[in-house]
Amino acid sequence: MRFKPLGKTGLDLSVIGFGGAPLGNEFGGIDVADAERAVHLAIEKGLNFFDTSPYYGRTLSETRMGEALQGKRNQVVLSSKCGRYDFDAFDFSAARVKTSVEESLQRLRTDHLDLLIAHDIEFGDREQIINETVPAMRDLQRAGKIRAVGISGLPLKILADVAVRAKVDFVLSYCRYNPLIQDMDVYLTPVLQQHNIGLLNAAPVHLRLLTREGALAKHPAPEFVKQAGAAIVQACLRHGADPAIVALQYCLRHSYAASTCVGMSNGREVEQNLKALDTQIAPDLLAEIERIAEPVKTTTWPSGRPENQDA
Repeated sequence: MRFKPLGKTGLDLSVIGFGGAPLGNEFGGIDVADAERAVHLAIEKGLNFFDTSPYYGRTLSETRMGEALQGKRNQVVLSSKCGRYDFDAFDFSAARVKTSVEESLQRLRTDHLDLLIAHDIEFGDREQIINETVPAMRDLQRAGKIRAVGISGLPLKILADVAVRAKVDFVLSYCRYNPLIQDMDVYLTPVLQQHNIGLLNAAPVHLRLLTREGALAKHPAPEFVKQAGAAIVQACLRHGADPAIVALQYCLRHSYAASTCVGMSNGREVEQNLKALDTQIAPDLLAEIERIAEPVKTTTWPSGRPENQDA
């Protein structure tokens, strides 16, 4: 396993992070025993970054993660979130941030979080995030409840703006850097590098679009983006490559992101993701992927309040 520093937090993360959304049945039902074994196997294989949220499975992911990490908590960098609690339930107030963390600590069976992330801030009021949410998170940091403060979301420009103005420690960006889309490096990465703010990348397979199975019907991307994703999958298969491994390996090449977080729920997925560490994308396949992605590589979908969109 390789490790990289997360900005100036003092934390070194495994370059592959264990995404906890599947533990909350976000992509369908799972075998709970298999999921617990996956957590244990990931730790044995050197992964130390584990991410969850009260939103994933509406607290189910945190509960299952806490159970799986019993006796192993000190071996991991544990991340959870606050602010988003259901599909359309958001509360970024200081009071809710603090009660949310206490609830997360109970579910995760720990006395502190290493990383706390304000979840999908584009659904909140930007000034509240800066002037109320992040200060409340800093209060928790001073109280020893968390070690580092971050934000997450889909639109990039609000992440860059809030990161600098609120002086957060790191940012988690998803679905903005993978073989299909790379505009994270246009709008976000340079700003974070300039201010030595850490960066986490997530969703390397673009919410399952870049997998053999393909995206779920509810995938929010425009149809022509889905078609480009399917074409990349077929290109990988023609070259005898697993598209999910190619997508993760592509993300692991990023020079600044400390870790790429990918959802896992069983040992097979852990083993498959580990293959990306030693996989090289054939130059001709990479060229074909870049050709397919060129027309769509800055195309995403609306998320959050209108005033928080990138356009």
